[in-house]
Amino acid sequence: MSRGLFLVLDGTEGAGKSTQARLLEQHLLALGREALLVRDPGTTRIGEQVRAILLDPAHAEMAMRCEMLLYMSARAQMMAQIIQPALDAGRVVVCDRFVSSTLAYQLGGDGLSADEISAVAQIAISGRWPDLTVLLDLPADKSLARVKRAKDRIEQRPMAYHQQVRANYLAQAEADPARYRVIDADRVPEEVARDVWREIEPLVRSMS
Repeated sequence: MSRGLFLVLDGTEGAGKSTQARLLEQHLLALGREALLVRDPGTTRIGEQVRAILLDPAHAEMAMRCEMLLYMSARAQMMAQIIQPALDAGRVVVCDRFVSSTLAYQLGGDGLSADEISAVAQIAISGRWPDLTVLLDLPADKSLARVKRAKDRIEQRPMAYHQQVRANYLAQAEADPARYRVIDADRVPEEVARDVWREIEPLVRSMS
């Protein structure tokens, strides 16, 4: 096991993941920790190109299995190029989305099962799962209402889809309480950040 700490912030659209990930990185740096913020998909040159393909509304014909595999390919590149080297160097990696997103957004599409997604993820990330995933929970209607820019290909899907995505997230947390925490995201960012840190602080303190 690498010496670093691998933390993921995840949740539905507009739940504040990017804001909370940035606040967490800043807090860790202020404490003198070597922290690295990455986003999934993306961060690497290859990953950003895959991200553009995935989110482009022009690609409406994309099959869900293709979608899942593209997410995993971008993830594999980021893991090999950035995340694993950072963890090996003892850094704290803060990731905006990860496999938990695929288990929420692509689950059930084209008949995809959680076992299939997890098996592909195991290969993509070389078995290095997050130490903790913090889910920022927000009802789907409030979540999408926060998206003020033009909606991407995933965000344009119907409300029933996004409601199911939220349910899939909560089911993950219920099934694996040791590695997931759920935070109410329907509050001001400062309150959410306080609760995020409360869940993460013990792991940070346990690092050598």
